[in-house]
Amino acid sequence: MSLYSIGNAEQECGSVSEQGQGYDLVIVGGDVVDPGTGTVGKFDVAVKDGRIAAVAESIPVEGAARVIDATGRIVTPGLVDLHTHVYWGATYWGIEADPVAARSGVTTWLDVGSAGAYSFPGFREYIVNRNKARIYSLLNLSSIGLVAPTWELANPDYWDIDLAAGVVDRNRDIILGIKARIDSKTTRGVGIAPLGKARELADRVGLPLMTHIGIAPPTIEEVLEWLRPGDILTHCFTGHDMRLIDDAGHVLPHLRALHEAGVVLDVGHGTGSFAYTTAEAMLAEGLTPDVISSDIHQTAIQGPMFDLPTTLSKFINLGMSVEEVIACATVNAARAMRLDSVGTLAPGSAADIALFALEAGDYWFYDIDMNERTGDRMLVNTLTLIDGVELERLPERELHFWATIPEAQLAATSPGAKARQP
Repeated sequence: MSLYSIGNAEQECGSVSEQGQGYDLVIVGGDVVDPGTGTVGKFDVAVKDGRIAAVAESIPVEGAARVIDATGRIVTPGLVDLHTHVYWGATYWGIEADPVAARSGVTTWLDVGSAGAYSFPGFREYIVNRNKARIYSLLNLSSIGLVAPTWELANPDYWDIDLAAGVVDRNRDIILGIKARIDSKTTRGVGIAPLGKARELADRVGLPLMTHIGIAPPTIEEVLEWLRPGDILTHCFTGHDMRLIDDAGHVLPHLRALHEAGVVLDVGHGTGSFAYTTAEAMLAEGLTPDVISSDIHQTAIQGPMFDLPTTLSKFINLGMSVEEVIACATVNAARAMRLDSVGTLAPGSAADIALFALEAGDYWFYDIDMNERTGDRMLVNTLTLIDGVELERLPERELHFWATIPEAQLAATSPGAKARQP
């Protein structure tokens, strides 16, 4: 039994050919962690025609086109990142998905609000259609999306519900919900009104709403009033004054009730939205995140977030198990997106697979205010496959010249590194 076991792994999934005939790929010797099916332990994984063909304790490799020895590696479904910004070249924030996917194990990306109604055709043509990674979208309530760093909801003329609904209806294969950033800069004087419009839009198109929180106004209490089961509250571990704990460090009662009713709590680390004090207080009260996402973008990729595996490592070192954090970045994220074909190694599902080393050492991790926590484990991606095909590790495009991070955060020079001392 693997060190990562969370339950009974005495199971086999799918049928196994006597001689491995016809398999395109067999991954052998790894520690499978697939919370979606409860498969945790020493298992082999077989792939045929871009789909998971079998997961079993021993799969014959004779006749397989390729065999990967995963000894000493954790084998997981391809990671599903619920909060990303990958609209490169048309927005302030966007990175390129595929180069980061290849080194991070993220095979499914949900871009949340980069595209508004007017810019969505370009997102579909130049981002979704031209990346190998699976890319979906939450459409921004604002018709201009995130062309600039913020302010997109400050002008009510951009809250065109008829226009947005028309775009959703024409793109339901990739638009999975609605996004509204609600904080003092984004709304700039219009208060809670855009969240009411986003609620109206989400209800009209029958999709969930993701709400970003940060610096008030509006207040967190005003925001919580608009959330419904299935909606996503991102930046749930923010340390700003819209945080989800009171001054004594206790979880807000209304938030707990909403969570129990089905509101999804998403981390969305980013450059400005993760505080250790909030995370530790909420974890101490038994409120773990449903989803751990990166909020990766042009600044967050520079640190102290860096990528999704680094973010997952922070939570492993906060006391969550490997299985729990993998669940938060696979099956839980897929369910929040209402997708059943990703985030799992169940036979018949897409053969999106990631291999990781759980490296031991002395690591330093930081929140957005450069508060430091030490840890002894780091999750490092070693291989990423989409539809059973290895994703090539390509050079990453140079960051935009405007993509600067706060000077204090420059001290986090690399994931897990000790910050430079003044």
